[in-house]
Amino acid sequence: MKKIVFLLFIFLLLGGLAVFFLFSKKEEEIFTIQGTISSIEESIIFLKTETNSYPFLKPENTDLQVEDEIQIEYQGTLDLKKPKEVVSLTVIKKANPLFLALGTDGIFKNSYEKAYQMLQTLSLEEKIGQLLLARVPETQKIEAIQTYHLGGYVLFANDFKGKTKEEVITMTNSFQEASKIPLLLATDEEGGTVVRVSSNKNLRSSPFSSPQKLYQEGGFEKIKEDTKEKSQLLASLGINVNLAPVADVSLNPTDYMYKRSFGGDTKQTQTYIETVITESKNYPVSYTLKHFPGYGNNQDTHTGSSVDSRTYEQIKENDLPPFETGISSGAEAILVSHNIVSSMDAENPASLSSKIHDFLRQEMKFTGIVMTDNLDMGAVNNSNYQKIYEKAFLAGNDLLIVTDYQKAYEELLNAVNQGTITEDQINLAVLRILSWKYEKNL
Repeated sequence: MKKIVFLLFIFLLLGGLAVFFLFSKKEEEIFTIQGTISSIEESIIFLKTETNSYPFLKPENTDLQVEDEIQIEYQGTLDLKKPKEVVSLTVIKKANPLFLALGTDGIFKNSYEKAYQMLQTLSLEEKIGQLLLARVPETQKIEAIQTYHLGGYVLFANDFKGKTKEEVITMTNSFQEASKIPLLLATDEEGGTVVRVSSNKNLRSSPFSSPQKLYQEGGFEKIKEDTKEKSQLLASLGINVNLAPVADVSLNPTDYMYKRSFGGDTKQTQTYIETVITESKNYPVSYTLKHFPGYGNNQDTHTGSSVDSRTYEQIKENDLPPFETGISSGAEAILVSHNIVSSMDAENPASLSSKIHDFLRQEMKFTGIVMTDNLDMGAVNNSNYQKIYEKAFLAGNDLLIVTDYQKAYEELLNAVNQGTITEDQINLAVLRILSWKYEKNL
């Protein structure tokens, strides 16, 4: 009996020791994990893998930032809540600071790398040209593209007037062939009172109808069909950007923007914007929300200044939701108005206001292209505003819509040479523009 007890004791002792050594060996074993830093909170880094995000204690004297790709060696079992101590850490690839500035979840993120490679090949002059979306000049159209390295052209009704479809295609092809970097070729095809393309009967038998008329005829299904037809027509002509839809909310027929708007309340306008942007994503034409942060009942800014004196609360409830809906639906570009929105910035038109652009980027989380309305309009191109092209860029616009592209180009180039604009700032905007062009397979 004693012998059996003794043997049992020995068996249990050996079993315990085996378990002890097993766990000790497991604890001492070194494991490796690789991933991307998703966030850093004080002394803790969070490593994002394909399946989870694991916390680790940040080693001292390490220069790490979000989106760095790293490899970590550790002991024991990982815990999703309790930070694990790092045995060793290796940085595989440092994050590109330009990519971080654009937003790691930016709408064009899949094209950042290709765009960055292209950016590295450009001269300062070529970069500055990319910032300009110029009105097509009456003469020397090809020379302007090549001399000023333009980012693109805006085509108006006169550029299409009297031309056949074949002639328009020849024209747009000639623009593209003249450019080292594919051009943005934009137009305003809103429907109703603003129809640059369909005003030409050679291109469409009748002008596109206004959003209000379309809705009366067939509701949002008719809006969807209209977006499809517009997109297909523009794409067939070589146009890749439509400066529409109008996201402004207007219910008063006396408002300047009423006929161009959907003409419904905020919620109806949201549905209109969602319908257009969602449908547009099926075609190679980008659509542009305008006129941020909302025109309201302001007057025409083509001829002079217009001040929006409404409270921020009114604008937030009435005007911003359609833009928010457009952003969440995948809108790639937003055009900013020349209205002075006093509750957001009483000193500057929205297009020249860093406060309003910061709001669009930071509060509304927009990562796409921000562009001005035409900077040669009366509301901004007057003696009240000096160096408007420089000011517009510093406000936060990626693209400047201009008529006097020579003056805009020289002003921006001089600003860089004088140090009021840095090349890093230029690089950020151009990288976003190039990313957009890659996303559109230009």
